[in-house]
Amino acid sequence: MIVGKNIHKYYGDVEILKGVNLHIKKGEIVAIVGPSGAGKTTLLQILGTLDKPQKDINYELNINSNSIKNLSDKEISSFRNQHIGFIFQFHQLLPEFTALENVCIPAYIGRKGKNETEAKAKKLLDFLGLSHRIDHKPNQLSGGEQQRVAVARALINDPSVIFADEPSGNLDSTAAKNLHELFFKLRDEFGQTFVLVTHNKELAEMADRTLVMKDGVIV
Repeated sequence: MIVGKNIHKYYGDVEILKGVNLHIKKGEIVAIVGPSGAGKTTLLQILGTLDKPQKDINYELNINSNSIKNLSDKEISSFRNQHIGFIFQFHQLLPEFTALENVCIPAYIGRKGKNETEAKAKKLLDFLGLSHRIDHKPNQLSGGEQQRVAVARALINDPSVIFADEPSGNLDSTAAKNLHELFFKLRDEFGQTFVLVTHNKELAEMADRTLVMKDGVIV
């Protein structure tokens, strides 16, 4: 599913990633943990094609049997829309749109039809227990509900993998527990692959595998 080899990243003269190697299997839930500044979010952004490794250092990055290395920016954007879903600590829903409209946006970007997209979005929101909230805007939803809308948005294009950066970091303990259980339910129902950056010990312990980062490498 995901193979990364010799991934380096500098910001100025500071080396953030120092030759990361990893292999993540389809249907696996992997937690990336480690102290602040270890490079977890930088690695997640590179794996999710939001950022790029150092081009002058030979590396490999393959996602779902696709090599990312030689894709143009336009090709990467298209690949990301089709194959990758994101869940962030702060849900990043657009406040002027309803839950249903927020979920549909990635599909519209991918030029999918309105009727087909709305039907699928409603099905996802129903699966996530939000069928009664589809016409509500983010400020009318609880934190847990907003994050479940973000999960539905991440799923709308049937991505190969979902990357989540501190997905429960902004939730109370009950909502966080429900979100964590939801990830495993989605894996069981849809065979979904998850790569999670988290400081939440409970979520890390639930994962199939935990990768520990320290000083820019996986230890």
